[in-house]
Amino acid sequence: MKRGFKGFVLLLILLLSCKGQNGIKADILIVNGTVYDGVGTQPRSVSVAIKDDRIVWVGSEDEKEVMAVKTINARGFIVSPGFIDPHTHATNDLDDPKYSHNKPFLFQGVTTVTVGNDGSSPYPLSKYRESSEKIGVGTNVVTLVGHGTLRKQVMGESDRPVSKKELEQMKDLMQQELNTGAFGMSTGLFYAPGSYATTEEVVELAKVVAKNNGLYDTHMRDESTYSIGLIPAVQETIEIGKQANVPVHISHIKCLGVDVWNQSDSIIKMVENAQQKGVRVTANQYPYDASATSLKAAVVPRWAESGGIDSLFVRFQAIALRKKILKETRRNIARRGGADKLLVIQAPDTTLVGKNVREIADDFGTSPENAVFDLLEMGYIKIASFNMNPYDIKNFMVQPWVVTGSDGGSGHPRKYGTFPYKYQKYVQQDSILDMASFINQSSSKTAEILQLSKRGMIQEGNYADIIIFDPINFSDNADYMDAFQFSEGVVYSIINGKFSIENRKFTEKLNGRVLQR
Repeated sequence: MKRGFKGFVLLLILLLSCKGQNGIKADILIVNGTVYDGVGTQPRSVSVAIKDDRIVWVGSEDEKEVMAVKTINARGFIVSPGFIDPHTHATNDLDDPKYSHNKPFLFQGVTTVTVGNDGSSPYPLSKYRESSEKIGVGTNVVTLVGHGTLRKQVMGESDRPVSKKELEQMKDLMQQELNTGAFGMSTGLFYAPGSYATTEEVVELAKVVAKNNGLYDTHMRDESTYSIGLIPAVQETIEIGKQANVPVHISHIKCLGVDVWNQSDSIIKMVENAQQKGVRVTANQYPYDASATSLKAAVVPRWAESGGIDSLFVRFQAIALRKKILKETRRNIARRGGADKLLVIQAPDTTLVGKNVREIADDFGTSPENAVFDLLEMGYIKIASFNMNPYDIKNFMVQPWVVTGSDGGSGHPRKYGTFPYKYQKYVQQDSILDMASFINQSSSKTAEILQLSKRGMIQEGNYADIIIFDPINFSDNADYMDAFQFSEGVVYSIINGKFSIENRKFTEKLNGRVLQR
């Protein structure tokens, strides 16, 4: 009897010893949560262990013993990879000590943002990287090289073709900027001076990007009927990808204005055909029915602003040109749905914020097109333009090659609310997406597009960028009248293995990194 008892004790000690040998030491252990790993279609009931900046274990609690410094009981919450935003305008925030926390994105569950979109990037990127790293950043940062920025460096804002010598200079600058660790190139072919570039110029620069295994990201030349038209702009983008042998990414894909509504079906077929032929085409999309940009970019003809804002007003004062400028401005206002669809969201005179251009024109006692130039004389004016229809928004959203992107800049609620707004409206309310699809196209798919190594998935060995959110209360608070309200519902945000949000509160820790390709 004693011998049997001793044998049992020895067996028990042996089992406990083996369990200890198989144990894992961790800084953070997440248990009891509903885990979406970023790639699967169904959640899993597993635990996640984090040590230093990595995920060291994902599995069932009875498989291994985990000895953690801190254990989070995530019962009732969603555990997800941190969201990755491929298009933001957080550039200036991230090298400013007052705003480098990047809280507008953090409270949406975003752990990585991309800057340098729309053809505009800090120059030189090496100085920006150094400044941001010295200050510290609240989220990870992906940088792109702006084509428009390089064009300005070489030839100012001139509306003319690039010379061979100038093109070589731009290519050298592109390589210089890519050498800082940038992930690719962005264009803003809708904006000056990018709009002055030929397709051939862009292709030559994109070839430099291709040699560096980078990405071509674009605000296309037209999203409406401003110049070449939406469909030809998509064709141009695909052609750039084909000629340069570079993956192309269409930023904030949309059908802007009644002239191009319902063209999403044709665009989807074009993209799918290109993909079948080997061209790597993807896109990002924000979930709102209103875009946002400067008033000048929205309605002023490009030829009139060649040389900058001063040149614009010189031309406007010339009687012979003023009539033409006003006529084209009137047409551009109509493209965007009319003056009453253009809401001022940022202006030097804050009493104008919240009014549309029609209301302002009536206050000024003039026409909307004349009011535009009265407004521009005051300084920078930003507008929200209500010009998209639900069919196209939903049609793009369900495509496997479209991911979530905020295009987040001051004045539009998308900077503070894109990801929870998309979740509330298109997952919870309209059931356009299920939870897994929403998470996957906000994390792993974006990481794949940007070629982010070991991010975007909850997987052993990956960097520990993880969020835990409340599926009931994950929601946006920003709207067009007050676009600066933080979202809510993120209970924890872990970036590179450290808490950035803990118990729904910002920890004051800047855990992000400026990433390198």
